[in-house]
Amino acid sequence: MRQNAVFYHAGCPVCVEAEQYLAHALDPQRYDVEIVHLGEQRARLDEAEAAGIRSVPALVIDGVPMHINFGASLAELR
Repeated sequence: MRQNAVFYHAGCPVCVEAEQYLAHALDPQRYDVEIVHLGEQRARLDEAEAAGIRSVPALVIDGVPMHINFGASLAELR
């Protein structure tokens, strides 16, 4: 069974680099990866916060948030 993964980012250089290296490196046979650009999809900020995201870029796999690097805090995106 494939696991869900959501990669949240804000479009900054740190985020884009993390997306290119990490989100795209996940095995597509094992993970359904959704890329969410919070700079363009601000309606999903509450969802990201509820998932435990405090800054982007970040990856959530099966409900477990993993902060990758610091590009921007969610507060900066609001």
